[in-house]
Amino acid sequence: MANARTRRTEIMNILQTAEKPISAGTLATRFHVSRQVIVTDIALLRASGADILATPRGYAIPPASRGLIRPIVCRHSGDDMKSELYAIVDQGCTILDVIVEHPIYGQLAGELQLSSRYDVEQFLNRLYESDAHPLSDLTGGVHLHTLSCPDENAWNRVRDALRDLRILLE
Repeated sequence: MANARTRRTEIMNILQTAEKPISAGTLATRFHVSRQVIVTDIALLRASGADILATPRGYAIPPASRGLIRPIVCRHSGDDMKSELYAIVDQGCTILDVIVEHPIYGQLAGELQLSSRYDVEQFLNRLYESDAHPLSDLTGGVHLHTLSCPDENAWNRVRDALRDLRILLE
C-alpha cells in the first residue's frame, strides 16, 4: 500500500500517460482506497498546481493545445443537444466545455472533452441515466462551448453546420 504522497505521484503518472479519462472509482480500485480518498488526492494535486480536468468520464490531463481554441454561442432545446454535439465533432473539433451565465452564480462551466460520436454517446447516456439536466436548462438553452479545432476550415464548417441547424447565435 503506497503512502499518500507516493499515491499522488503515481496518480499523476497514470493521468499523464492515459489515452482517455480515468474515473475516481478505477483509481480507487487500483490503489485499494476509497473513491473519496482519490477525490481528495485530486484536490490536493490541483492545489499544488497540477492541471487536472474532471470530465464526465473521469479525470484527465488537458491535451496540449492544437489548432484554434474558440468559443461559440448556441441556443437550443434539450432535444437538439445530440445534433449540436455531433455537428461539432463531425467536423474534427473537440468540445472542451460548456459555459452558462447564471444570474446568481455568474459563470458556470462543465468540462466535456468530447472529440467523437462515441464520446458524445457516452456523455448523453450518463446524462440520461443520471436524470440530470444540462447546464443550458438554466439559461433557456443559451450556452457557450469552447472548441478546439485543427484549423480555420474546421471552425468554419462547425459554424456552417450549427447555422444550418438554427442553433448558432451570431
